[in-house]
Amino acid sequence: MANNIKQVMDIRPGKGMTTGQSDEHQRNWTERGWEWASKHGNYDRTRERLNFEVIKGGKVVPVDKSKSIPDRMAETLRERGIKDPNAGLAEPKFRTVANIIFGGSRERMHEIAFGGQKVNLTHGADNSHIRRNKEIELWAQDVYRFACDKWGEDNVIGFYVHLDELNPHVHCTVIPVDERNKISFNKIFGGNIYDFKERLFALHDELAKVNGKWGLNRGDSVSVTGAKHRTTEEYRRALSRECTTLEEQIGNGRELLRQLHSDIRLAEKRVKGLSTMIANQEQKKLELEEEIRTVATDLRTGKGNSEELQKRIAKLDYELQKVLENLSDKREKLAEADCKLSELKTLEAESKDKVESYREEVRLATYNLENQVRYRLAEAMVGDIIQEFRTHFQSLGKDAQSVFDDSLIKDMAEHGEDIFKCAIYLFANYVDLATTFAEGHGGGGGGSDLPWGRKEDEEDRAWARRCLQRAHRMMKPAGGKSVRKK
Repeated sequence: MANNIKQVMDIRPGKGMTTGQSDEHQRNWTERGWEWASKHGNYDRTRERLNFEVIKGGKVVPVDKSKSIPDRMAETLRERGIKDPNAGLAEPKFRTVANIIFGGSRERMHEIAFGGQKVNLTHGADNSHIRRNKEIELWAQDVYRFACDKWGEDNVIGFYVHLDELNPHVHCTVIPVDERNKISFNKIFGGNIYDFKERLFALHDELAKVNGKWGLNRGDSVSVTGAKHRTTEEYRRALSRECTTLEEQIGNGRELLRQLHSDIRLAEKRVKGLSTMIANQEQKKLELEEEIRTVATDLRTGKGNSEELQKRIAKLDYELQKVLENLSDKREKLAEADCKLSELKTLEAESKDKVESYREEVRLATYNLENQVRYRLAEAMVGDIIQEFRTHFQSLGKDAQSVFDDSLIKDMAEHGEDIFKCAIYLFANYVDLATTFAEGHGGGGGGSDLPWGRKEDEEDRAWARRCLQRAHRMMKPAGGKSVRKK
């Protein structure tokens, strides 16, 4: 059972912090806001008093609603002389904050937050009697120190502990400031989704050391759970893996292609799904904006009940903010999904090229092996044929022997080694050396005044045959008769 008690850490990039997000973290709502949140969310106002925040020095204090998170961010950046890259832009486009949620399995988090007290999680229940357990403060302080150690205490601009929802958790807002004193989400958390995931994996390991004493375990990695998804880097490592044989390399490449094909299909479905969700949310945004304009016009012209119209506008504005946040989130996820799909397709092409190169290596290796075997067999066969010819030649009559006069087989039988050596010199294009060798071993020429050399695009087999024929002629004496065997 204990193995099922897991820690939670979720990091989401943000292009700044909206007032709506800040109000939610701080529970800085009006009565109407609370009414709406309680009706449509999992908020328990009777437990709102249990919420707290952790500030510099690791102090536990009540939630300070006097200054929003965007104002805190602007203030700290101004004091430190750091420019907000989104400042002055009509629409923010740079990731300037990390929104981090810390928590764990519900049962264990309730034990830490409330001890043995039983919280009624039924919607609208009265939990005003519930008291905050000291352990939740100590756990929050440990996690706060972890965040400060990783990203700097000056960069932690919000650390709110919520005990008024279904599961106790922390909302931590971090400004990703690098060593240059500039905001850079890429440098602090990772430049792309794959780098980000690797760093997140390491962060989970480090957080597990903090959460260990609180009975919260690290979740299993995909290698343990058996998840089939691979990161791009994992694919690349597998693609470059050294195998014992070319057959293994081809098999490895085929398996990678199979997995890549599966991941590409999933990535395409994700892109399609996100695109559909974005389209739906954009349509909803347009409808809400149009309804807000209509209600605002009614309010301005005195058409209808003023109080009811104001409530309607507040409700619609709340819904619009949720839609905008959802749109921003889905657009970022779509960009990540597009990037993932593109990289997977690139890897697929690389894998296909790799498999084809392995196949070509096999073909070449097979060809070379075949030729080597062919040469060895030919060498052995020629030797056996010559020996057999010598044996039978002596038993032939003079008339029968005369049939083989000036033949290659007879000359090879009598002085084959010399002919071979001469042919080797010719094959290597050492014509002068071949001539000197022939003359020094009884040969008288048999050559030609025509230029000698390998023809363009001439195959090895044809060139070797010509060299052997030429050597045979060169090893003959000047008179044309075969040299005497020495």
